Amino acid sequence: MDRIFKALNDPARRSILDALRQKDGQSLTELEAQFAMTRFGVMAHLRVLQDANLLTTRKVGRWKYHYLNAVPLQEVIDRWIEPLVRKPAAQALLDLKTRLEGENAMTKPDFMMQTYIRCTEDALWAALTDPDQMAAYHFLARRVTLEGETYTTYFENGAPMFIARRLAETPKSRIEATWEPQWEGGGGPSRTVFGIVVEGPYCQLTVEHYDLTFPVVPGQGVADGWTRWAAGLKTWLETGEPMRMQMPQAASA
Repeated sequence: MDRIFKALNDPARRSILDALRQKDGQSLTELEAQFAMTRFGVMAHLRVLQDANLLTTRKVGRWKYHYLNAVPLQEVIDRWIEPLVRKPAAQALLDLKTRLEGENAMTKPDFMMQTYIRCTEDALWAALTDPDQMAAYHFLARRVTLEGETYTTYFENGAPMFIARRLAETPKSRIEATWEPQWEGGGGPSRTVFGIVVEGPYCQLTVEHYDLTFPVVPGQGVADGWTRWAAGLKTWLETGEPMRMQMPQAASA
């Protein structure tokens, strides 16, 4: 906790966190352009923030993207500021972290994929959060419901496929949610992260899946499911047409 207070004691580092709060998932070049300091100065501040676990990074190709991590801040709030009033999104992530990861706040994703979609940031965000659109482009589902922060996706026969409980979000940039399979043999609860970065007329969508309770095999199971899901999403956003298909030996209720 000493590292957190040390990191927050510098106004430049607080400004960097504010910049990431406004737009999560920024590269060093993007952050450098916003501050009157050298590239090496920004890098030094980023290292202090990362040492305090106040931000995480994800390297994609030659680019490294920086993400605000609200979990340590929530721990400080819970201990020193608001012991009786908890922010539900960050607290839910803390609870999931405790249950599934022990003391590790962030771990290497068990699965990660990336795709580029020719669409606006607004259109992609709507497709990832609107239950009607989610049902339209999902390759297996035909219905998705939303109650509070909980999405339930259903098979065509009406049986629940999986539940996703929203843990945290940075609007139009990042979504963290649980992934709770409801079919037999689907495994235990895990966590997904969607990251959005705009690149001209395209949106870069990164999918990270953490805490899976079974091995990931390329081209099979969860990896194949995400590939088909991403293909349906891309087709929907670029053509307006749903893409229906079946997974080999698809799970059923």
